[in-house]
Amino acid sequence: MSLKKWEVFQSDPAVTKQMTQEMNLPEILAVLLQERGIVDIEQIEKFFHSDENLSNPFLLKDMKKAADRIIRAIEEFEKIAVYGDYDADGVTATAMLYSYLESCGANVIFYIPEREGEGYGLNCNAIDTLHAQEINLIVTVDNGISSIAEVAHAKELGMDVVVTDHHRPRAELPDACAVVDPYREDCDCPYKDYSGVGVAFKLIMALEGEDCSPDALLDNYADLVAIGTIGDVVPLTGENRCFVKAGLKMLPQTDRLGLKALMELAGVEGRRLTAGNVAFTLVPRINATGRIGSPERAVRLLVSEYPDEACALSTEINDDNEYRRQIEKEIYEKVMQKLHDEPERLYDRVLVIEGEGWHHGVIGIISSRITEQFGKPSIIISYSGEEAKGSGRSVEGFSLFQAVNTCNDLLLRYGGHPMAAGLSLLTANIPAFRKAINDYAASLGDPMPVPVLKIDCLLNPRDLSVDIPNQIHAMEPFGMGNPSPLFGLYHVTLADITPVGGGKHLRISVMKDGYMIRCMKFNTTLEEFRYHVGDVLDLAVTLDAREYNGKNTLSIYIRDIKLSSMDVDAVLSDIALYEKTKRGETLSQMELERLFPNRGAFADVYRVIRNLNGFSGSPEILLSRTKDVGNMAMLLTALDVLAEYRLITLEKFGDWLKAEIVHTTHKVDLFGSKILKKLKLLEKVGEGYGMAAENI
Repeated sequence: MSLKKWEVFQSDPAVTKQMTQEMNLPEILAVLLQERGIVDIEQIEKFFHSDENLSNPFLLKDMKKAADRIIRAIEEFEKIAVYGDYDADGVTATAMLYSYLESCGANVIFYIPEREGEGYGLNCNAIDTLHAQEINLIVTVDNGISSIAEVAHAKELGMDVVVTDHHRPRAELPDACAVVDPYREDCDCPYKDYSGVGVAFKLIMALEGEDCSPDALLDNYADLVAIGTIGDVVPLTGENRCFVKAGLKMLPQTDRLGLKALMELAGVEGRRLTAGNVAFTLVPRINATGRIGSPERAVRLLVSEYPDEACALSTEINDDNEYRRQIEKEIYEKVMQKLHDEPERLYDRVLVIEGEGWHHGVIGIISSRITEQFGKPSIIISYSGEEAKGSGRSVEGFSLFQAVNTCNDLLLRYGGHPMAAGLSLLTANIPAFRKAINDYAASLGDPMPVPVLKIDCLLNPRDLSVDIPNQIHAMEPFGMGNPSPLFGLYHVTLADITPVGGGKHLRISVMKDGYMIRCMKFNTTLEEFRYHVGDVLDLAVTLDAREYNGKNTLSIYIRDIKLSSMDVDAVLSDIALYEKTKRGETLSQMELERLFPNRGAFADVYRVIRNLNGFSGSPEILLSRTKDVGNMAMLLTALDVLAEYRLITLEKFGDWLKAEIVHTTHKVDLFGSKILKKLKLLEKVGEGYGMAAENI
């Protein structure tokens, strides 16, 4: 896991007091609401009663045009195709709109493109297929906003198109009968953060007309809207919060046979559902049909009215998910091996990793894992023959869509939003694309955005009780825009580390002011844990109330750990500076001085590694064990120089390093190091640049 910048929300004690007194809120809720910008009575009422806040669908630009054209198609029994997408958002949107139109007596079919062979969105071959089936009207859900040529092709064939989408539009819009997208520049709707299924639900509201009852529609479709909204990781605020709250209530008693069968296989039938467990159980299984095999099966599952069919499809989809996990594991290992073999890639601002024949259905998931692990935007590209496809994920503050957009001359197709993007390009253009997107990132200036861990508030171990998770339960559903509260336990002393669960997890005991608390750190072995008993730590934790032996008990789960003494901003800045040298970029005199070790620093690093009988762990922990090393940039440089002279063996990978002493009797002049000479040549002279380091 990459090093993150920790930010603790500073609540206003006066506002907290006012909220607790005037609104009768527990203090912890008052603080958490403040962090989300919710402080007055009207905002609080809206937050806790979001089911009353669905806006008029006709406030969305072109919605009346869309509704009128679809109603005409229903009345004249024209043949309609709902054209969706192969992820959970697109699948649920397709199933919902198809079911609604069918209930209205429409002559309707659905179409989901295959990820392999067709890819995302409208394509001309699919339009030809639909034309051959005498389709008069195509209604897109969760796609279409960028399909300029494809909509034009449909129009040439005499087919009308209604586009409903939620992705960012480009300057030119498709020439469709209607283009409904809340992110259109000329769309003044009060809420914009819908998923594709959310926009489709607004379309159904519009089709119901002015007398529409949103509650009645939610009674029919909230389960589908909730799964798609959660699956697309849009903010769980405003109307999305309404959709998900209603859906989580509905899901346990849904009458959709396919969903019931899938929930049983996922092990969530009869359990209290949260946005979190839906995201980790139902969403991946629905997504698996788009990644492995044919995605139309997921729509058939969601609209099935036959128990045998629902059971067979749910079993097949569950098996697909297991197969997807195996493929994902294999490709992830190949990506990591490539980074091990070519470690210079890790110094890029944007990680671009390519491989032959990697399954397109899982490269987006792997990109998410790589971004989480290394704290950088990443794009994973799979190539086969002359063409390649990529999927990327970003960190907050770096728009991946904008970055990809600047490389459009190298791309065949692309799309996405600030935090994720997809693209296709010629295989021969992959090296040029890697350079171009990193050049764009460099043009923004340093430093690059880094992952941020947002702590809602600090707690003292003595104040922990089961009341806290019970109180914050009222703020669910949690998700993007309304994250599950994260609490800080600062300056606690590590007292004990106990492996549990066959060694796969750890039970961590910490102390402060005489209070001992036990926490769980999942998916971490004793060998992977980087801290020692006696270390003073800051913990980022979530809290939950669990029943144990008939009694409600407090469970504490560690999400991240750091040394209390560490200056995270300085460490992150120094790592960025060190990586700058690895890319051969120009240094200022001040930067050079920060990197350059003195004799005492070399001796200190060597001594610490020797006294520890070798070191394995995070560089920031090694830095904390030293006394005469000024900063992280200097430490990393010193390690490289010691390894250059074979005084130590050194392995580095991401935020992990291993160093061991090589026993030798010969003396060396560390300041004659080629590494240090290269650093000096990178120093900027006036407005010019020093000789390229690789010329040394």
